[in-house]
Amino acid sequence: MSLKNSYLQKVYEDVAQRNSNESEFLQAVEEVLESLELVVDKRPDLVKAGVIDRLVEPERLISFRVPWVDDQNCPKVNRGYRVQFNSAIGPYKGGLRFHPSVNASILKFLGFEQTFKNSLTGLAIGGAKGGADFDPKGKSDAEVMRFCQSFMTELYRHIDSDTDVPAGDIGVGAREIGYLFGQYKRIANQFSSVLTGKGISYGGSLARTEATGYGLCYFTQEMLEHEGKTFAGKRVVISGSGNVAIYAAEKAAALGATVIALSDSKGFIHDPKGVNLALIKVIKLENRGRISEYVKTEKHAEYHENAASGGHGIWKIKCDIALPCATQNEIDEDDARALIESGCIAVAEGANMPSMPGAITRFLKAGVLFGPAKAANAGGVATSAIEMSQNAMRLSWTFEEVDAKLKGIMVNIFQSAQRASADYGVPGNLVAGANIAGFLKVADAMLAYGIV
Repeated sequence: MSLKNSYLQKVYEDVAQRNSNESEFLQAVEEVLESLELVVDKRPDLVKAGVIDRLVEPERLISFRVPWVDDQNCPKVNRGYRVQFNSAIGPYKGGLRFHPSVNASILKFLGFEQTFKNSLTGLAIGGAKGGADFDPKGKSDAEVMRFCQSFMTELYRHIDSDTDVPAGDIGVGAREIGYLFGQYKRIANQFSSVLTGKGISYGGSLARTEATGYGLCYFTQEMLEHEGKTFAGKRVVISGSGNVAIYAAEKAAALGATVIALSDSKGFIHDPKGVNLALIKVIKLENRGRISEYVKTEKHAEYHENAASGGHGIWKIKCDIALPCATQNEIDEDDARALIESGCIAVAEGANMPSMPGAITRFLKAGVLFGPAKAANAGGVATSAIEMSQNAMRLSWTFEEVDAKLKGIMVNIFQSAQRASADYGVPGNLVAGANIAGFLKVADAMLAYGIV
């Protein structure tokens, strides 16, 4: 632990004692507390009121059994969660993740990060996360429907359009959101904005599917332009091949870059001529196939399995800009070193916490422009909040209107993080700037409420 402030050391030690086996959550807390060392000396009122002590503890952690029946009529049981982390500035907002890796630690880390991310958007939304250790892969539509209905039968009592508004995340796409919303509507007997990421025909927002990837590029472009650079003519490597990665690739290409690599959990493709995104969309979004199928058509491209490349081989590809959009802790110090040595000038995080602390330190020391996840990938939740606004007003905005609002939000997030980094003596350090800017809005709201 590198914390120097005695108060923050005590806060972290208390968190570590209460959550000793939750490594992802502890990693996220330590990273934020390191940034807040720059704040506590200037804001003794926050220390006196115990704001940070309270902020690192979720307001509510809900865990529940999810029984369902498979197609062979065999009963199955999974565990569901909702971590309602902080509602100081608005109703809880954060995705639902269906994946075997889901546990309390991962969801608490995601909910904690979501609190600051949502604050940075400038919108009135608090932080939350949820999900289940259920894997939709390999399940029939009927099995997924039955699971979603069982999951919502418990979750519905803890959510509401003014209380908690979940969205999708890994394993929860349009199909799952439809089943979840249908069950909520049936049980609660109301049509409300209690879920976002809905289909266009029943209250969804145009541009929501593209939002996280597009927003990532809008943030990165602003970060580059601040240093007199652009996407134009740059080689871009992107990990992942889901919505975030694909639409980040699409927007990067529209801004003049050449995307030369994408990946999935099995391996990655390298196409020096530029990835054929139309083919990738067919393989991944329509057919839900493996990215290895790409080289069957684009025979000049290369496919590498993760096992043969040490798991992180995609980051050994020479590039100008890296956009990690796969999962947490996918870039370690060796990967960071490889990117720096290859001449990479910018890294922006499309996934949640994809860079390990040692990697971030290397990037910052080397002068690589670095956009942290809570700032760079906030486009999805920002557009979810835009969907909530449309639902509340019974309106539907055009793709162009939503996209313009998204771009404005991402530009403002960069400017807020940049300004906070300068105000607190670490100009250009967007990790510290994003943490501080996101924290101060939440902290001042908590301070106004008294001890609650």
